Amino acid sequence: MATAAFSATSPTQSRPAHRHRPLPSLSRLRAIRCSSVSKAPAVTAVATADPSPVFRSVAAFAPATVANLGPGFDFLGCAVGGGLGDTVTVSVDSAVAPGTLSIADVSGCAAAAKLSRNPLWNCAGIAGIAAMRMLGVRSVGLSLSLHKGLPLGSGLGSSAASAAAAALAVSELFGGRLSPDELVLAGLESEKKVSGYHADNVGPSILGGFVLIRSYDPFEIIRLEFPVDRELYFVLVGPEFEAPTKKMREALPADIPMKDHVRNSSQAAALVAAVLQGNVRVLGSAMSADGIVEPRRAPLIPGMVSVKKAAIDSGAFGCTISGAGPTAVAVTDDEEKGKEIGSRMVEAFSREGNLKASVTVAKLDRVGARVTGSSAV
Repeated sequence: MATAAFSATSPTQSRPAHRHRPLPSLSRLRAIRCSSVSKAPAVTAVATADPSPVFRSVAAFAPATVANLGPGFDFLGCAVGGGLGDTVTVSVDSAVAPGTLSIADVSGCAAAAKLSRNPLWNCAGIAGIAAMRMLGVRSVGLSLSLHKGLPLGSGLGSSAASAAAAALAVSELFGGRLSPDELVLAGLESEKKVSGYHADNVGPSILGGFVLIRSYDPFEIIRLEFPVDRELYFVLVGPEFEAPTKKMREALPADIPMKDHVRNSSQAAALVAAVLQGNVRVLGSAMSADGIVEPRRAPLIPGMVSVKKAAIDSGAFGCTISGAGPTAVAVTDDEEKGKEIGSRMVEAFSREGNLKASVTVAKLDRVGARVTGSSAV
């Protein structure tokens, strides 16, 4: 059983305990600022002493996410419900050396067996170790079990969900000492290693709702609150097709004409305004208007261009690629309409892309990562 150790550094000051079950009510527009850090901030200990576990084990769930949302490439994302997500259980384990973490089990989707059980090369393991380091855990060893509810490479933030659930589970095992921004930074340690330094998946998976990454240097994340009295449904259609993130990033243009930059910037700004106003029609229209990334990636997903047309022709307010793909995401304000839109999108993937596809209609997940179970010490 592979384990990984770390060295906790001395903190400059202690920070108050933070309970993350669930997040407290946030204002309409709230910035969560981390300390000024470099593009790849080092994860350091934040506790003054080696903490004692409050529970023997903690299970945490983190939801799927839709990143980019069209013109918001690498800086906009949101969490989606419908039960889509990953679950991580972290336990105090006397068989694991103190100050280290091991992966006991990986289960779930068919591709889960491909994932490494070396915690240094597993998304959940990396984030769990980062959280341990931030807490200064030295006297106990932990074992981690990962249940993959999300398929790998789906464009729904699979790696981020694993990282988010692991960071929260470790924090709650020791009394919920890490704040939301610290949990995001722990998750980013995993994203940095496996998919790039991007918080538009792990941010919303931890915080819930919509988030905007204002800056990576220094790191600053802003949660955008969609009005609670407005309906918003995501139609998620996932084809049986692999779209490797590396390949999809290689398709991006090296240079962007000024007119395209201005147009995309205005659409991204409109999308943010639509989120805050709860205007699903404008949100969908702006989401569909990416003129830089989607035109390069869509041809790499068989049938995607026709799938987008089918969604809009069926009444969707907008449609684009979720993350790096291959999942297509459309938005509407009516669940039954969403099911109809999803059916037409599945047909388009079959007809034009010769791909089988499945559909999920889900609401916005406003909570983010949460504890689903625990057992006493």
